[in-house]
Amino acid sequence: MRVSSSLLGAVAAVVLLLPDAARAEVRQAPPAAAPTDAARQGASRPKPPQDKRARLEGLFAALKAAPDDTSAKVIADRLEQVFGDSGSPAADLLMARAAVAAEAKQYALAISLIDQVLTLEPDYVGALSRRATLFYIQNDYGPALADIREVLAREPRHFAMLYGFALILKEIGEDKRALLVLRNALDVNPRLEGAKELEEQLAITVEGRGI
Repeated sequence: MRVSSSLLGAVAAVVLLLPDAARAEVRQAPPAAAPTDAARQGASRPKPPQDKRARLEGLFAALKAAPDDTSAKVIADRLEQVFGDSGSPAADLLMARAAVAAEAKQYALAISLIDQVLTLEPDYVGALSRRATLFYIQNDYGPALADIREVLAREPRHFAMLYGFALILKEIGEDKRALLVLRNALDVNPRLEGAKELEEQLAITVEGRGI
């Protein structure tokens, strides 16, 4: 696949928001285009209220220690509920309509509705992550990466967006970066569905088979 410089720049902007250790490792691969000033400002997004942060911290700790796939799924679903809580009835109504549109594969309408949500609630992680997914479904990787960047600026442990970032990296031929980002996602959620299998595939490609 031929990868444009703008897409590589979007990749670099997301890499900037990874934890320090992961970022250093990902940058061992050939450098992408330098991120813009706007991308560098991504790490200074508003944080959720204290009570919400406390719930998130507890859930992330429980997720990492989950003893089995069933309990991990329950905790992951609770995290999604916290991220999906907009605190705005108007935003919730628009998101419900967007979900119906997406289910009917009316992706342009769904994205338009989420655009309206983000006009009302620009820091709403649930809307940003949903829009990123819709862009990804349509192979529109530039906007998907932009939304992934915004989500990770607000919550670097958002394992679904880390997983999505790894999938995009894999699809544009950046297997080494994809493997490292995927391992970062698994560090947050060791039982992330589908991630372990993909990690094994990428490890063979990047690191070769063990003797």
